[in-house]
Amino acid sequence: MTGEVGGGAVGGELGDRPWLFRPDGCRPGDAVGHGGADERGADVTGEVAGLVTGGEWSGESVGGEAGSPLGAEGLARVFLTRVAEPGDEVAGRWVRERGAVEVVRRLRDGGPMLTGVTGTRWAGLCARAAQAEPERDLAVARAAGVRFVWPGRPEWPAQLDDLGDARPVGLWVRGRPSLRMWALRSVAVVGARACTEYGAHMAATLAAGLAERGWVVVSGGAYGVDGAAHRGALGAGGATVAVLACGVDRPYPRGHTQLITRIAEQGLVVGELPPGDHPTPSRFVQRNRVIAALTRGTVVVEAAYRSGSLVTARAAQRLGRFTIGVPGPATSGLSAGVHELLRGDAMLVTDAAEVAELVGDMGELAPDRRGPVLPRDLLEPAAERVLAALPARGTATVDDIARGASTAKDDAVARLYELRSLGYVERHDDGWKLTREAMISVRSGRDRC
Repeated sequence: MTGEVGGGAVGGELGDRPWLFRPDGCRPGDAVGHGGADERGADVTGEVAGLVTGGEWSGESVGGEAGSPLGAEGLARVFLTRVAEPGDEVAGRWVRERGAVEVVRRLRDGGPMLTGVTGTRWAGLCARAAQAEPERDLAVARAAGVRFVWPGRPEWPAQLDDLGDARPVGLWVRGRPSLRMWALRSVAVVGARACTEYGAHMAATLAAGLAERGWVVVSGGAYGVDGAAHRGALGAGGATVAVLACGVDRPYPRGHTQLITRIAEQGLVVGELPPGDHPTPSRFVQRNRVIAALTRGTVVVEAAYRSGSLVTARAAQRLGRFTIGVPGPATSGLSAGVHELLRGDAMLVTDAAEVAELVGDMGELAPDRRGPVLPRDLLEPAAERVLAALPARGTATVDDIARGASTAKDDAVARLYELRSLGYVERHDDGWKLTREAMISVRSGRDRC
């Protein structure tokens, strides 16, 4: 049982057994109650679902190609995506304590009022409920190749449960892969919409590197860093997920219609809002909590002090996920928010290997970083001291060199002939001087401080 609907995702093995969705688990015609027959026939679920829709249950399937009923719980949650705003902890508590079907019944009937809200807000929720048409939303979703998943179903990512009562009542998913499987090894890459060329380059490079290492790149589909991250992952032939603040059948921003369509073809487009619903500022903020909870860590590439990507990073911190920052110029206002994160608990990274080391499994280590090995680095300490005792210009006597290297004259002579064979020094009458190659090497060594 997959627990998804629309886009042909359910169907199959359960399509010929709709009785599995009945609240009592009985086949049509089975004895119920005091040994009598179930005279009503096939679908008690339809009766329960009628409480959701407020009218007669159509009996039509809303699932996959073979057709299978959604069930009262799933249909109630579809209903609630149209009524409750994303991240509404009060509505989440109602669902946890009373169940989605009971909450929907109260909202459709207009009462009795549930606790935790004012009369004005309750009236607003009931007004929304009066306009909700879950079967229509599911039909639109099916036509757009979108399915609905909810907590407790096989495709539901369990890490979203860390959000508590702010957990989505369900998610609309567009795309073929399993959301749960992809979320198991995913990283968020977020940042400024009005990013610099440096920010776009870093986002695309990080995303491509992560994709090549088998990580799923999650972002918000927005302009700037988000779009660069999605393109980087797609360009590397990798996996990417766009989490939208609107209906997944309605690409936003409009300028990214082609990008989001490509993501849906090669990856996944996910959102809490039902088909056709529009984004608002508060929905963008609430969308960020889903990105943070869905992934193992959040990488912020560029962000000003008031950037929405910092909301994602702080949500990741609260959830115990890795918070990661990519440094930028100290003079750039678009990196100021990232630097503030790095002054706190965030980890600094410069490439995909360092990100994978943080969020990955044991043994996924970034390579050791060091400068180039120069030929003089291979010299023995005594020979290096003699080489360092020679002046950068002109010649020096053996006595002067021995004194500068704090060694005996005989030892200095032996080291000088050793250095001569390696091409570092040459003899001029009674003095010694550095060769041109050695002068370059000596200057490089002195600059290392």
